[in-house]
Amino acid sequence: MKLSCLHYLTALVVAGALAASAPARAQQTLDVLHWWTSQSERKAADLLADALDKEDIQWRDAAIAGGAGIGAMKVLKSRLLSGRAPDSAQLIGPAIQEWAELGLLLELDTVSSQNNWNRAFFPTIWSLVRQRGHVVAVPIGIHRINTLFYQRRIFNELGLTPPRTWAEFERAAERIKRAGITPLAQSSEPWQVSTLFETLMLSESTPAFYRQLFERGNDKVWFDPRVTRALERLRRLKQWMPEPVAETRWESVARQLANGDVAMWVMGDWAKGELQTMGQTVDEQFGCVAVPGTADYHLYSVDTFVMLAEDYASQGQQEKLAQLAASPAIQARYNQIKGSVSVRRDADPNQMDSCARASWRTFNRGALVQAPSLTHRMASEEGLKDAITAQLHRYFVDEHVPASETQRRIASLARALGNRKSED
Repeated sequence: MKLSCLHYLTALVVAGALAASAPARAQQTLDVLHWWTSQSERKAADLLADALDKEDIQWRDAAIAGGAGIGAMKVLKSRLLSGRAPDSAQLIGPAIQEWAELGLLLELDTVSSQNNWNRAFFPTIWSLVRQRGHVVAVPIGIHRINTLFYQRRIFNELGLTPPRTWAEFERAAERIKRAGITPLAQSSEPWQVSTLFETLMLSESTPAFYRQLFERGNDKVWFDPRVTRALERLRRLKQWMPEPVAETRWESVARQLANGDVAMWVMGDWAKGELQTMGQTVDEQFGCVAVPGTADYHLYSVDTFVMLAEDYASQGQQEKLAQLAASPAIQARYNQIKGSVSVRRDADPNQMDSCARASWRTFNRGALVQAPSLTHRMASEEGLKDAITAQLHRYFVDEHVPASETQRRIASLARALGNRKSED
């Protein structure tokens, strides 16, 4: 039955009113899984979320607490197996290529070509995010692990300069200890012990030897005298640490440095971002130099995100996040917050603080000075990383374990895991 003219006009008015009262379209969402839970990490994540919000995309946060991403990786695998994969996830190092080989990652070739990533990124970064000629991840920032932070007030009051050699470190630590202050901060959390060890290993060797030790899983290399010296220094440094060395979260250790409870701390430069949230600034309250013996080297970890290719329903939002995260404007702001440095070769070092400038310029010297972090998933597959970390932690907390036994155990594990991988 046809509507009368009056009824027809009434229907049009009602329909128009309903359309005017409804939103133009529902805001799109992007489910993002990561392990950024400290104050500075949250601020960095919020920056990305705000950038997406301006594109009418809601960042649905799935932050999993736990140092070095241990908990987040377990949750990511669990969600994938249960058919609830996030749209985007923090995934770094060799795992990117492994997941890409399984066909789990969205290819970002269109975003890459439109934004000239091949020319914009450092060669090491460009290689990291590609698999079989396809771009499968978006890099956001480069962290320098071999960083020694120091409390400027303590150093100024005692007339000390930041140590460049281990001999200078020992002399400074002795003066600081006599003044009633703990010279060196440290936590007994396994990943924090491993972080300290890998900087010592680089100090005793070179990036080439470091890569051979961790990337190739060569069991015989573990008996090298340089490994012995790094292990012995790891134990000797305990004399300058708190007694006992407690299992303390890294954010709490940062607070100790900010408060002047400790004078020095070896940690990745994400610590700079955290110190900044406490009102500390580079070159005023704290400073940073390379760990003794590593000034010419860059022990690195790269923040990267992948996009999960489940049903392609969120491809538009995923590509928008990738495009924004690698853009010059977001790169500059994000890395200032996070403590890292830009993945872009065209970044302006004059806009960086002294810590960031040294990191960016050292990384810019190329692969010969770069060493991928074991602890932070850049050097080895997960099984070998976990095995090495466990043995280093055992050696650190148990004074009765000799260095030779630790070397033998790790060599055996490297050999066994290497054989298993070749069989696979």
